[in-house]
Amino acid sequence: MSKIVAVTACPTGVAHTIMAAEALKKIGASMGHSVEVETQGAEGAKDVLSSQAIAEADVVIIAADIHVDPSRFVGRPMHAVSTSDAIRKTKEIIETALKEAENFVAEEPTEAAATERRFIVGVTSCPTGIAHTFMAAEALRKAAQALGHEVKIETQGSVGAKNVLTDEDIARADAVVIAADAFVDTKRFSGKPLYETTTKAALREGEQVVKSALSAAPLVQQDLAGKVDALKKERSAARTGPYRHLMTGVSYMLPVVVAGGLLIALAFAFGGIYAGDHPGTFGWALMQIGGAGAFSLFVPVLGAFIAYSIAQRPGITPGLVGGMLATNVGAGFLGGIVAGFLAGYLTKFLNDKIKLPQNLQGLKPVLILPFLSTMVVGLLMIFVIGPPVKIALTALSEWLQSMQGTSALALGLLLGAMMAFDMGGPVNKAAYTFAVGLLSAKIYAPMAAVMAAGMTPPLGLALAATLFKSRFTEDEQEASKAAFVLGISFITEGAIPFAARDPFRVIPCIMLGSAVTGAISMTMKCTLMVPHGGIFVLPIPNAVTGLVPYTVAIIIGTVVTAAALFVAKKPIPQ
Repeated sequence: MSKIVAVTACPTGVAHTIMAAEALKKIGASMGHSVEVETQGAEGAKDVLSSQAIAEADVVIIAADIHVDPSRFVGRPMHAVSTSDAIRKTKEIIETALKEAENFVAEEPTEAAATERRFIVGVTSCPTGIAHTFMAAEALRKAAQALGHEVKIETQGSVGAKNVLTDEDIARADAVVIAADAFVDTKRFSGKPLYETTTKAALREGEQVVKSALSAAPLVQQDLAGKVDALKKERSAARTGPYRHLMTGVSYMLPVVVAGGLLIALAFAFGGIYAGDHPGTFGWALMQIGGAGAFSLFVPVLGAFIAYSIAQRPGITPGLVGGMLATNVGAGFLGGIVAGFLAGYLTKFLNDKIKLPQNLQGLKPVLILPFLSTMVVGLLMIFVIGPPVKIALTALSEWLQSMQGTSALALGLLLGAMMAFDMGGPVNKAAYTFAVGLLSAKIYAPMAAVMAAGMTPPLGLALAATLFKSRFTEDEQEASKAAFVLGISFITEGAIPFAARDPFRVIPCIMLGSAVTGAISMTMKCTLMVPHGGIFVLPIPNAVTGLVPYTVAIIIGTVVTAAALFVAKKPIPQ
């Protein structure tokens, strides 16, 4: 006979909590085991487990849909499940818990290691973000402290991230542990020794997991593509505040825009410019998918993930609804941006200010926060924010559509120069976001100018390093091959390594070439329906209008960049 102690808990603490407790006691007794169960609910804990019962237990079962503090069970084998599983699969869960307990070896408290004290950061996460998430975090904290190290663990759960790691924490960390059964973005840990494992491994072998993280080696990439990728990650990690939130929204929105734009272009190819007016045809079907489907979603997706960046998962619903209302009232992408920031900061404020008992925390992300924030954001978008933003967007759209000659030339010069100025930095992203947002208003000319101007910096540098070898180092000459591939793929960051070596000559030259490209594209009224893809989208029918002058604009900008570099850079002494 085994001694089992258990805790059952659900948001209300009534139906599932009691049913899970009764199932564990009844099935456990029928299997010949002694089972003692504590229930946690809205009215507090009942049948609280004593310290003696916990100490004598062979295994601890936590059947919960909300956070249950596991700290008092440290040193005992623990098995966590949902209340529904405890009700439906009771015998299987008891057998699994006892089997795991047989292999469990309690970690004896050890003296702090005589070696250097290290700082370890980590992230724990499981699909529900409740039991295993917090239990794994507690196990890692205990294990690291037992080894004499300082530790900070971020938990990613159903109410968002808690104990969030700051940039300063990550910068001074000696190692990173990711103990997760759900997706965790590891980009911010670039360059750090990182060890990934499961929450179960963290619970069972905490000290070994910590040791593995300390011995892990960071991946170092040496080629130009690797350097560019590392630079992009570094810039992403350095983004803070509203700019980071906006870029998060844009990054999630882009696949929607790309898919929608390509589908609309194909609809034109199969059914002509009026494909959407002929129901039942293949062109009409593609227009429904791309135009009525994807393109109607990208503003809501933008708003949803701006809010997600600010308030984590609780911000998605109000951001999504706010973005959809922005589309419905005619506020477009500007309204979507406003809705996203409003939803994110409002949800974060409510999440911080609304205090509930620990066993009711599960109500916040699924009931309280979505309801309150969606209602407030929706009312503000309909009655306060939507109308003036619609007026501003309409005025902007009319001005852009009426541009001719000098005004188109000036906008092309400005957008092109911005794309090359910081090669993927805030100025570049401002121009890019402006052009992508205009796609929702069916204004496609700025997008064409922006993508063409973003391709020419690495292309111009690749051409110059190939033709004028004496002005570039051997490393730069070798890197020019990768720069060419990055350029045709519309990855402006491919120019960064060259600019970092000689910024005062390289940056003005690439700005000149990009400005010329943007100006030609705008003046020739070239349009682009897809916000990414480089030359690989050019052969797709109707993705670009004015394909020949558009290609000429890219070629001329590349040649101008190379010629300017020939004049500005002097031969390197042998």
